[in-house]
Amino acid sequence: MGEIVVVENVTLDGVMQAPGGPAEDTRGDFRFGGWARPYADQVSAATMGKGMSEDGALLLGRRTYLDLHGFWAKQDDGNPYTEVLNRKTKYVVSRTLAEPLPWEHSVLLGGEPTDAVARLRADLTAPVVVLGSGMLVRALAAAGLVDRYVLSIHPLVLGSGTRLFGAGAAAYRELTLVETVTSTTGVIIATYRP
Repeated sequence: MGEIVVVENVTLDGVMQAPGGPAEDTRGDFRFGGWARPYADQVSAATMGKGMSEDGALLLGRRTYLDLHGFWAKQDDGNPYTEVLNRKTKYVVSRTLAEPLPWEHSVLLGGEPTDAVARLRADLTAPVVVLGSGMLVRALAAAGLVDRYVLSIHPLVLGSGTRLFGAGAAAYRELTLVETVTSTTGVIIATYRP
């Protein structure tokens, strides 16, 4: 059975919305897009790069898939993430997209999201990494389908924005801390298991 691994950037108050750039996700008049960028360093890059280089696939919600495709599929600057993202199989949970999907190595998972992911998890042997995809992550957590969380916790409080464990998140759930790495900019990369 495969393992579902949620990898997220979050603030101390749990905001996960638009860590990469101002235009990434402005829903709800969110104006703090790009909040994670000033905290990037070699420690974070090496830690996240190690996970990205492992075998396995990506699992993405529709919005995150389209956002990633819109940026990464067009990059030709030699960034190692480009090659990894282009070569990995990308499973996309969506009720509105249709095949063929625009990005190479993309597979549409239609139907009820948690049922589709449960079947995928049972069929695979390597980890499946979820990036972004907040609605999907909350649904998977509520269904008990997340095996590991890798959270880059930034020393920042925004006070508004979509939270990782906000509305629709699983009710009471205990997590066990299994590893931490602290970056030079104060980001704690914490790995938890339910």
